[in-house]
This record gives sequence, C-alpha cells and structure tokens, in this order.
Amino acid sequence: MISPEQFEKEIEIIIKNAIREDVGDGDHSSLACIPKSARGKAKLLVKDKGILAGVEFAKRVFDHVDPELKMNILMNDGDTIKKGDVAFYIEGASQSILKAERLVLNAMQRMSAIATRTSEFVQKLEGTRTKILDTRKTTPGIRALEKWAVKIGGGENHRFALYDMIMLKDNHIDFAGGITKAIDKTRAYLKENNLDLKIIVEARDMEEIREILKSDGIYRILIDNFNYEETRKAVELINGKCLTESSGGITLESVREYAECGVDYVSSGALTHSVHNLDLSLKAV
Repeated sequence: MISPEQFEKEIEIIIKNAIREDVGDGDHSSLACIPKSARGKAKLLVKDKGILAGVEFAKRVFDHVDPELKMNILMNDGDTIKKGDVAFYIEGASQSILKAERLVLNAMQRMSAIATRTSEFVQKLEGTRTKILDTRKTTPGIRALEKWAVKIGGGENHRFALYDMIMLKDNHIDFAGGITKAIDKTRAYLKENNLDLKIIVEARDMEEIREILKSDGIYRILIDNFNYEETRKAVELINGKCLTESSGGITLESVREYAECGVDYVSSGALTHSVHNLDLSLKAV
C-alpha cells in the first residue's frame, strides 16, 4: 500500500491537473460578468440518496483555488444522504466559488457513487469475516479519489498501483514459464533490488493452488473465477497457510455466497468501474 505521504501527493496532483484542464488561462465566463470584488455564498445540495463522499476533497479544492473561501460543513464523508440535504455552504469570492465548482461536483458525484456501491457490498458481507476490496479498474488520473471513496464506503483498498505490491497473475505466470518459476524469479528480483513487497499469486485451478503452497512466504492466493464449491475446497486446501481472495466477476448478488465459502477477501471491479454518479449540485444562495 502507498504511504499517507504518497497519497497526499496524488491528491495534490489531481487538483492541480484538474484546475489546469478546466480553467486554463482563465474562467472567462465569470471574469466577463462578475466583478473580482463580488462575494457570494453557495450550498452543496443533495438530489439523490446514498453515502456522501468527497467533502474533505472539496475542502482541499476550495483551499487550493482560494484560501480565503470559508466552508461551513453540515454533513461529513460517510454520512447517509437523501434528496434535499445540504452537505455544506461555501462563502467568499464569487469568481473563486465558480472556478472550483465543476471539479468539486465531478469529484463528489463520482466519489459518492463509489462509496454508496461499496456500502452495499459491505452490508451484504455483514456477519461474515470477509472484507471487500477494490481493484485497479479505476478511472485514469483519479485513482486516489476512487480508492478514497471505497474507504469512505467501508471497503478496503487493494494495491494502489503496480509499484506497491507484487501480483503474479495468469499472464505473468505463463510468460515466466510457470508458477514456481514466476515466484522464484520474483523473490530474486526483490532481493536484488532491496524491495520489501508482499506477493499475491493468482490460481486458476486447484492444481495451481497446490503448486503455490509449495513456496513459502506468499501473502495471499487469488482464487480467480472459481465457483462456490471450488472456492470452498480451495479455502480448505489452503487451510490458513496464507490469506485468500476471491475475484472474477463477483457482483452484489454473488458476494455473500463467496464470503460464506470462508475467504478472507473478495475483490470486485464493480465498486469503481460501473457506478452511476449521484446527483449533487452547487447552488447560489
């Protein structure tokens, strides 16, 4: 997992790049008709139901655009929201509010949708010991926001990117010449480069699980595209020698049954890749 310092850098990069993309050499609509001295106030109006996410991010955006903006937060990340709720008020220079508006809304609508979907998975898993994980199936450029939203919704983050964990999947294994060769080469690489990274290995069938278990120090076995019966047998075979993770097309409808097979984690790209943004708006008051 990436460090808090790395995460903060990612958020800073997202804000700077989004403002560059959206504002360019100036918000000419606002500059044309609103005096620089004009002050205003706006509210974040909820027009949907779900889990709120992105309030803390909005605070950072407003501060980046104009440190003089004042935010009055009424609802926090993780709160349950419904149509008509007001999450916060923002007050200050009208030009600054308008400059930040679209980035705040785009991020919060997306983050709230992801937090809401994640919360639904968490509720399905209630009473089991299984935790829900996100994946790298995220929107390019805003992965940090989407993984932040998963945490707000009660889920846990998988690896952030290719650099913070070793994950030997089917293509790695096939290109390396087999599971044992892939693991041995990985260990040699980590030692040679003085890297301390956890190793996850994907298994496509029971025979591959047996081979993985011959190697020590594997952090987690990814039980990929197994049915329920096969998953139960896989968990029994692994028998606590390392952590277990089910993946592969797992949905809200199937996640509970996979959890009841006894896996430690279930990962699902559905947390991030197929959500519909929650309806939020920033309205002048």
